[in-house]
This record gives sequence, structure tokens and C-alpha cells, in this order.
Amino acid sequence: MTGSAVSPPLAGITVVDFSELLPGPFFTQSLAEMGARVVKIERPPHGDNVRRMGPGVFDAVNRGKQSLLVDLKDEAGRAEVHALIATADIVVESYRPGVMARLGFDAARLCAEFPRLVYVSLSGYGQEGPWAGLPGHDINYLAAAGVLAVSGVPDGGPAQSFGLPVADLCGAMYALSSTLAALYQRAHTGQGQYLDVALADCALHWMNPRVGAWRESGAITLEAQREATLVKPAYGAFACRGGRHVSIAALEDHFWARLCDALDLAPYGGDEFRAMKARKDVAVAINRRIAELLADREADEVFALLQRHDVPAAPVVEPSHVSGLPQFAHRDKFEAGSLLPVARYPVAMAGMVPGGVGGAPALDNARD
Repeated sequence: MTGSAVSPPLAGITVVDFSELLPGPFFTQSLAEMGARVVKIERPPHGDNVRRMGPGVFDAVNRGKQSLLVDLKDEAGRAEVHALIATADIVVESYRPGVMARLGFDAARLCAEFPRLVYVSLSGYGQEGPWAGLPGHDINYLAAAGVLAVSGVPDGGPAQSFGLPVADLCGAMYALSSTLAALYQRAHTGQGQYLDVALADCALHWMNPRVGAWRESGAITLEAQREATLVKPAYGAFACRGGRHVSIAALEDHFWARLCDALDLAPYGGDEFRAMKARKDVAVAINRRIAELLADREADEVFALLQRHDVPAAPVVEPSHVSGLPQFAHRDKFEAGSLLPVARYPVAMAGMVPGGVGGAPALDNARD
């Protein structure tokens, strides 16, 4: 149930957000969508660098926030921010280690002064260690965590082939879940805490399912790990007529059997290939056969066929067309917008505003 009769999940929670770029703002955007008051602290004269580097990105991840343009090197500005923190539940920052201490807003100082405060630092490699001071971006954190080495295409080198900043968004989600857990813990203990969220650490944790599979199969070398990760039978995006694609994921034996009912996959449709282990050995050939069968067929026809046979499949939808997909339209997943509307927080909760939280704050209205 959603609506105004019930308060949003984070009603009454105030967040002072020093973060810039993507991971921190995406994290605090989620807090705002759950009802928290988020005050974004921006540096003069231009505010968050993403306002100029990628204004569309800024608008997408700062919706519903307030903005305070303040010089943190100025005594009066620092006093204003300190007074705001005194009323806050959460402080978020994403500078390199040491910056907040130089500004007088480090975790040690603020958590001692305000014991109920949950203080969250997002950084590339964490606050300690030989790499703590290094600059970086998403691809660097994925490289350090082992993700990049097993990404790309099977016969190519490492490549950031996934079209999203995985480490940035992964870190934002760990920051979100950890912060909510810290608030829950505070409700019992009365104490806040400091959260050191490293994007590389978060990507590393996401590697655990892959590591488990490699341990079980004995895939110790990088070549074996890449093959196990990137080459799966009846799994991939297959080209259809007119340049459209359909994704298929018939991994389990029963789904493979249904795919064989839908398509003539000879010579791989016999009993000797009913088990995944046997199919894995000829994965490239199976995928080549599927590609041959679908190349001259319409994508909608293929999707309808696979739906009828209960095979895991979905059309590959272009980003410009996602908002028109009947599934998402039925679930009312987008905020208003005629071209590429942004998606709402994906989990509806009691009290959350059905129409979304509004737009990002304009810099010239930063104190409104």
C-alpha cells in the first residue's frame, strides 16, 4: 500500500550529503525517495562537478534533494554546516581520505560530538591501506576486484562490457543497506557509527558467487575462469531479422528440454545433451546453432514462440523504448518525462510518494 495516509519509511531522517559524482548521490537519492530529507552541500562557484560534466546524470541522481552552496573553507560557512549536522541523522561524504579532516568535518570529530550520527564515507579503496589515496573510477575498481579480468567477450581481452558503472552502483547499494542497518541498530543501542564503504571492496564481495563456482569446478587459471563465466550453452543475446535481438537463458536441464521442443537444435537435442555438463562441453557449437536458427526470424515471433514453450527469454529492449515496455508500464515504474524518463525507486513501500520526489535542485536556488 502506498499513499499519503502513511508516513514514508524514512520520514524524519535528515541527511547531510557532501558527496559528488555518482556513487554517493545515487545512494542518497534512494534515501530521498524513501522519504529522508537530503541536504546536498555544494562547493562554490559551480557546485557538484557533475552539474557541468553531465547535467543529465546530475538531474537523475539528485531528485528531491535540497542544495546548500557553501564555502567550507570559510568560518561562517563551516559554522552553518556544523549547525545543520547537529540536527542530522546521517552524514555522507565521498572525498579522498583526509579531505574531511582538513575541513573539520571528519568522522572521528563529528561522531564524538554527535554519538547518534551515522557517518558514511564512500571512496574507491577505503580509508586505509596502500591504495587508499589513489584516484580512480569504476573501471579501476572493477580491475582491482578481479571483475574486469573475466569480463568482455570469450576470445578477447578484458573489457568493461557491461553498460553500467557496476562498482559505483554496487558501492551505492552497499552504502544504502549498511546505513539502513546502522539506523536499525541505533534504534536499539542509541549509538550511531562510522561506515567505511570502499567501491573496490563492494565489487569484490559481488565476486563471491563466481569464486564459489570456480572452486567447485577447479577453474584456477584465468583462461578457465573466463571460459566458465563467459561461455554458457543456450545463454546469450541472439540476432534476429532486422538487427533486433532476443536474449535466451535455457541453463537448467528442464528449460533446455523446452528449448529443444521449440527449436530444432539437432544434433544437440538428443538424450546425450540433456545434462548441463555435456552441453557445457559444446557450448560454442550450441550457441552457433541457435544463432543460425534465429537469424532470419522476427524477434517478436521468436519471443512469442519461446513464451509459449516457457523458455527464459526476453527481447533486447533499447533504452529509448524501455518506458514503453508493457511490463514496466503496468507496474508504473517511471516518473513523468516524454523522452527517457527516469525510473522510480524499484520497491514500493508504504508512504512513498506515488508521483516521485520531483527534480534536482537548481544551483541558483540552492538555499530554497
